[in-house]
Amino acid sequence: MKYEKYLVDDRANLHPRKNQYIIDQIEGKTDVSKSSHPYNIKLNEYKKEEKKLLNIKKREASIISKKEAHSKDFKDLAAKYYLAQSMLDFYESNSDLTYDAELKAKEANIYINEIPDIIDHDLCLKSQLTEKSNKLHLLTEEDIRIANEKIDEDKKALKGKYDKDLGLLKESYSKKLISKKAYKSEKQKLKKSFEDNNKAIEFQNPKVSLEEEIKSLKYKIKKDLRGKRKILSSDLAEARRRTPIEKEKIRPWRSMVSILLPGLGQLLNGQWQKAICFFLGSLFIYMIAIPYALGFGNYQGEGIAGLISLAEGGGRLDRSILFMIEGIIALVFILIAIFIYIKSFKDTRNVEKAEMAGIRPNNWFETRKFMRTDGFPYLITTPALILIVFIVIVPIVTAILISFTDMNPQNQNKFHWAGLSNYITIAKGQGIAGKAFWKIFGWTLVWTLAASTLAIVLGFIFALLVNNERIKGKKFFRTVYLLPWAVPAFITIMFFSIMTSRGGVLSNAFSSLFNTSLDIKNNTYQTRLSLILIQGWLGHSYIFLLTTGVLQAIPKDLYEAASIDGASGIRRTFKITIPLVLFQIAPMLINQYTFNFNNFSIIYLYNQGGPFNPKVYGNLAGSSDILISYIYKLTMESQYQAIGAAITVFISIILIIISYLGYRKSSAFKEY
Repeated sequence: MKYEKYLVDDRANLHPRKNQYIIDQIEGKTDVSKSSHPYNIKLNEYKKEEKKLLNIKKREASIISKKEAHSKDFKDLAAKYYLAQSMLDFYESNSDLTYDAELKAKEANIYINEIPDIIDHDLCLKSQLTEKSNKLHLLTEEDIRIANEKIDEDKKALKGKYDKDLGLLKESYSKKLISKKAYKSEKQKLKKSFEDNNKAIEFQNPKVSLEEEIKSLKYKIKKDLRGKRKILSSDLAEARRRTPIEKEKIRPWRSMVSILLPGLGQLLNGQWQKAICFFLGSLFIYMIAIPYALGFGNYQGEGIAGLISLAEGGGRLDRSILFMIEGIIALVFILIAIFIYIKSFKDTRNVEKAEMAGIRPNNWFETRKFMRTDGFPYLITTPALILIVFIVIVPIVTAILISFTDMNPQNQNKFHWAGLSNYITIAKGQGIAGKAFWKIFGWTLVWTLAASTLAIVLGFIFALLVNNERIKGKKFFRTVYLLPWAVPAFITIMFFSIMTSRGGVLSNAFSSLFNTSLDIKNNTYQTRLSLILIQGWLGHSYIFLLTTGVLQAIPKDLYEAASIDGASGIRRTFKITIPLVLFQIAPMLINQYTFNFNNFSIIYLYNQGGPFNPKVYGNLAGSSDILISYIYKLTMESQYQAIGAAITVFISIILIIISYLGYRKSSAFKEY
């Protein structure tokens, strides 16, 4: 990194260099060595003199602060004030030599100007507190008794006035001089005024008044001291921001050592509070992440090695799934460790680069300020992110990895890596999945499109009807249309399952109506149609609610303008209503399709995926099963976890693509 002619502070102000040795380096004057350069000799003398003076003055400041500080909270301020007074002339005389001396002179001036005000303000408040406390102690029972008598008299007078005013108000209302609304409003105001005045009278009691003042003063002392200390720290930080630092070019060894031990670089930069945070990260790396990745502390696995071996050659009780999960967790730990390494290195390196440019490292006050402002979102989301990694990411990765194994009923405890064999089996329609997979996939698409579209259309139509100005009893209809959403879906599905079973009320009613024998739950097409209709009924309430909210927000001026232009009701619906509704709720509509693609509950609860046709769908699936219910039967009922995981990955890819394309085409996320 080359030297620049000017330094830049944190506020982007340019400053000329003071280090004559560096200036000579920039100008190419390299005939004098660093150690014998006059500037460096003078700088070393300054540092020695500063160290000597500081040792003497700090001891004196410690003694004086103990004598002069009126409380423990002010010992440090008294010491800093004395030190600033003692060292100011020294730093000012050397301000032209180095920016460090200039900064310390600025800091000394800030201490000298602000600390006396802080101390005087605190003494003033504490003097008032002492005065009030003495008055409280000097109060006699007679004083309090006299005050209470006066309070009782004032309260009676106030109550009499309140009753009189209230009577006049009631009289005005009874004579119809004011409206009911105005009467209620004035009555509330009158009552509020009475209560406030009643409380004010209580403070005529000297004991109550003094106790409240003492309480207020104690709070003010703490608050003001904290506030003035913050102002002092802020002014010191601003002086640091506006005063550059001048560093000679060195190798980036601080950032290098931070790779070996995160936190060490920050400590060498003088940022010890930040160093503590990174040292905690180092403890995690060397005490948890690396040992766990090597297999120490695992329940059964061997860390990352176990992810490769999957318990092959292990003991009889070793389980491959545990080796896999612990291997994944080990990988997560290693990734977190790498992240800590990178952050530590980048943080230290950025400080080194900033120092070379002239910017001073942040002190603890500035770091805390950053964490409360710009860093606050990261601070509060980090725990949630870690939780998501372990309860969402780890299971997802586990499912993906299982899809590349041969985990089946014969290989439950110990399974092996099988590559892409499960995906090839699915693609070819062979093995346990067989040709049933593609039939189920086709029905899943039909089910998703039909059930979701029906729910959307019904919800939209009902919302249009209910929001029509000519419809009476809107509240009643809204309540009725929301009932399917309010009632638990489990109850509704089981109700329709019973009603449409053989001998059920609906089955018998349809049989009588169409003069034919219906066996809905044992007929593939009738079952599928029933499922679509039931889901349309269950899902339309949500769409109805969304659409109603959007319709009520559409300005009526648009419809009036369209009517003036001669647009019919249908044209207004297609040109105004539908585009505006879709613009608002398109993402939720996409969610309807993705939800129904994985809607396990209605398929399983209604008929458990039946009716069953082993010749077409094999022994594991029914004719109304969709992919998610098929996966359930493969994994939970038949223990074919590997093929089930492969189908899960297949489903996830489809849903991700559909959602991405849908959201991308939707106008809801476009910026205008």
